[in-house]
Amino acid sequence: MAEIVGPRLYCCYRCRNHVSFHDDIISKTFQGRNGRAFLFSHAMNVTIGPKEDRNLLTGLHTVADISCADCNEVLGWKYERAYEASQKYKEGKFILEKAKIVKDDNW
Repeated sequence: MAEIVGPRLYCCYRCRNHVSFHDDIISKTFQGRNGRAFLFSHAMNVTIGPKEDRNLLTGLHTVADISCADCNEVLGWKYERAYEASQKYKEGKFILEKAKIVKDDNW
């Protein structure tokens, strides 16, 4: 069996566009709109939509939906601002819904 060379990637489930690295996962215990989600420090090949205030499970946040840059599928959101001090660590981070991403075929 060949050893994996290069980083482990997550892809858009629809078009297989690379959207994040496995090593950028901060937490796997988040909740998305449609179930479990992962919190990532970075995302790539995504477009960021307009900012809006949303009342989430952990309080009021300013977020922007993120979509795959290739197929426009909404994959999650970016935390732009957290209003509660305990939630500030999320600012600038990305939620990718588990159902909307897949592991790259190489791992």
